[in-house]
Amino acid sequence: MDNIFFDDQTRLDKPTVATIGFFDGVHRGHRYLINRIVSEAETDGMESIVITFDRHPRQVLQDEYQPKLLTPLDDKLLLLSRTKVNHVVVLHFDKDMAALSAREFMQNILFKQLNVRKLFIGYDNRFGHDRTDGFDDYVRYGREIGMEVVNNPAFSMKGVNVSSSVVRKCIEQGEIEMANSFLGYPYSVAGKVVGGFREGRKLGFPTANLSLDDPAQLIPAHGVYAVKVRTPHSLEMKRGMTNIGVRPTFEGIEVSLETHILNFSDDIYGQQLRVFFAHRIRDEHKFDSLDELSDQLKNDKKLVSEQFDKDIDYE
Repeated sequence: MDNIFFDDQTRLDKPTVATIGFFDGVHRGHRYLINRIVSEAETDGMESIVITFDRHPRQVLQDEYQPKLLTPLDDKLLLLSRTKVNHVVVLHFDKDMAALSAREFMQNILFKQLNVRKLFIGYDNRFGHDRTDGFDDYVRYGREIGMEVVNNPAFSMKGVNVSSSVVRKCIEQGEIEMANSFLGYPYSVAGKVVGGFREGRKLGFPTANLSLDDPAQLIPAHGVYAVKVRTPHSLEMKRGMTNIGVRPTFEGIEVSLETHILNFSDDIYGQQLRVFFAHRIRDEHKFDSLDELSDQLKNDKKLVSEQFDKDIDYE
């Protein structure tokens, strides 16, 4: 698979089967759609392409919009690379592209430059200026241009149509196991370890305070989580527990993401960590004393160990 960052010179020689969308999270619903275009392309003797954007379109269309991303662009491209699609095309979404009608976009970009001959559209996807056109319009434009347009049905799990907004809602509510089930992999965040408040160290639970690489990435609901941690220069996944919140016992006001890595004592300040969320252990609480907090942390550690002693299967 190759990544193509689209510009005016981009041309694909072979006819393609394509799908288009933001693909935030590259969840099971997305992969169901991608697998379908890969299969169709192989059957028809064409190549498969996923077309996505370098930023959320609403960031261009709405000045005040602040995205809550499941996957920053690099993470999204990594997840897409694990599919069998031939090409991923990244469009630079700006006001000029936003001004294109659906028909102009289909004819000038999809058909002429990306050689799309068959376009699969997700059940909830709309595109073009002001998103005023619907699926029947896309079919008509495609017929006029020389492109077959196919509607892809929703992918459902547990009676729920899997979508990025559904996954976000799960994460915002702390339902991390449900989110992971819909994603098909454990939700994670990455960032640099920065100086923290060091109260955990005094209690025997030193923590790595994480500053996210992408501040737009969605942080799970406040609480304590069982996590796996990938430390610098290692592929080993270490067990840990992460607290997300304002540290009410210490009268904190800013949200922090602090991770205690079990049985680990290396100095990792200034280095990169990736934290994979597995289970939510409890809500964040304010404790009446440091002794009470220390006892709770010991119990949290026990619960984390018990959780990871179970088999976890995201598939």
